[in-house]
Amino acid sequence: MPPPVEGGAELPVAVVIPAYQAARTIHAVVARTRATLPSAHVIVVDDGSTDGTAAAVRDVALRHHTNLGKGAALRDGIHEAITRGAAVVVTLDADGQHPPEEIGRLLAPIADGSADLVLGSRERSQTMPLGRRLTNWLSARLTTRIGGQSVSDAQTGFRAFTRAVAERVRPAGDRYEYETAFLLDALRAGFRVASVTVPTIYGPPSHFRTWSDTWRLARVFARHAGRIMVGAGAT
Repeated sequence: MPPPVEGGAELPVAVVIPAYQAARTIHAVVARTRATLPSAHVIVVDDGSTDGTAAAVRDVALRHHTNLGKGAALRDGIHEAITRGAAVVVTLDADGQHPPEEIGRLLAPIADGSADLVLGSRERSQTMPLGRRLTNWLSARLTTRIGGQSVSDAQTGFRAFTRAVAERVRPAGDRYEYETAFLLDALRAGFRVASVTVPTIYGPPSHFRTWSDTWRLARVFARHAGRIMVGAGAT
């Protein structure tokens, strides 16, 4: 599917790819992204990699000298996308877990005006490890209750959203909690969220740190305790 259009003109799309120790996969991810959406700005943010990630792609838009975290990479990448004039921002991971060929399906609800933020929702099938299935289910239930809109995969990093979302939703957090905070803040701001089903793919081991990152995520949800208790009608 081509990029969204408005008034007959193609809207500029930027694809933000945070990358850390992704030398084995980043080249293919970028190449497939460009093949899928040739007119898009592809913004790779190398988050302090030491394995040659930057050398594996033609160009890296931004580079952190040390590893600051996925949230910091996304924040900087989204800011760069806005600076370049993007009307729509897509985010996807560098490890191959998000098929770039599905980007068009994420853009479709934005193109037809039915959503402001679209989530690439993975099925909780046997492909997904049991522990991940449980946390994925729980976070989706909590997010749905907090936001008052149905969310089937709150942890996915495969997303598309409008410039309005990118400019307004600017949560704190430098690591994996950033994505959860971004989604919750978007829901609470009243943006329309939709989901499209995408393949569940697992590649290299995740950089998610079980104890510290889980604690950070718990703190994000704790900030919305009122809505968890009584639903989206809570203040």
